Amino acid sequence: MNRPDYTIKENSWLAKIACKKLGTQNVAMVLGKTIHLYRVSAADFLKDECWVKHELCHINQFKQHGYFMFIIKYLYESLKHGYYNNKYEVEARAAETQ
Repeated sequence: MNRPDYTIKENSWLAKIACKKLGTQNVAMVLGKTIHLYRVSAADFLKDECWVKHELCHINQFKQHGYFMFIIKYLYESLKHGYYNNKYEVEARAAETQ
């Protein structure tokens, strides 16, 4: 059986900050190869195929652009276009249905 190329961290303090900033009930966010969760268990997260595909897209974006460069590009896109219209979020939302 293939081992996934990512890790999941439940109750992440980083995801807690993102949850408050986004004003959502729960959150998953990616840094590098780690999916940080807040107010959702890994088991429940993994049951949601669209959500998993979204976060795996972000992992691929980190791989494609490099850790620090992706963070810089992501922040620039968010500042310029807003979170929802950030091209990396648009791409991740599109990945949910692929």
